[in-house]
Amino acid sequence: MNDRSTNGARSVSDGAGVRPPRADAVRNREQLLAVATRVFMAADAEPSMRVIAREAGVGIATLYRHFPTRESLVDAVYQDQVVRLTTGARELLGQLPPPAAMRHWMDSFGDWIATKNGMLDTLLAMIESGEITHARTRTELLTAIDTILDAGRATGELRADVTADDVAASLIGIFTVFPPPGHEARAARLLDLLMDGLRSQGRLGPQEAQDVAS
Repeated sequence: MNDRSTNGARSVSDGAGVRPPRADAVRNREQLLAVATRVFMAADAEPSMRVIAREAGVGIATLYRHFPTRESLVDAVYQDQVVRLTTGARELLGQLPPPAAMRHWMDSFGDWIATKNGMLDTLLAMIESGEITHARTRTELLTAIDTILDAGRATGELRADVTADDVAASLIGIFTVFPPPGHEARAARLLDLLMDGLRSQGRLGPQEAQDVAS
């Protein structure tokens, strides 16, 4: 019997279970998600589903096939951004020293804040109804910050007395005063100052020590 999977792609249910969505359906969904994220980030108010479909170059029926309601699209964008922040912390540490990883992560946090601008009313309603659990998101983001802080403490590059709550509160303060988009330069300056405060005083990281020695 034909039915629809949770991401809107058609699937076939039989005795062995549900057939996974086709690769092209997955790609189409990811493309729609990327466009919706970009539209939400640039919007001052919530854009219509029709606007998002037009920006993606598809018909409204295609968008609704993947995301049957505005709430399902907002939830998908929101969860995708949270995953990018949580997994991004580990990925950044695999490429950069802890201070640089933290600074890049801060920019990603700003992007997440900007994305919420264009879906705020729906998002708040979903949090109020319990469809999205704010407490769980907060825990996941604090864990991501702690991952970078722990790495920086281990190398002596980041202060041992700073907590994830300290960093999160500072970031929320900065992006509340200078919200993206439109205030990137001012926010970046404050983020750089915040990073200066997070560094261990009088301690050089591996890369900095190498630069001094060379």
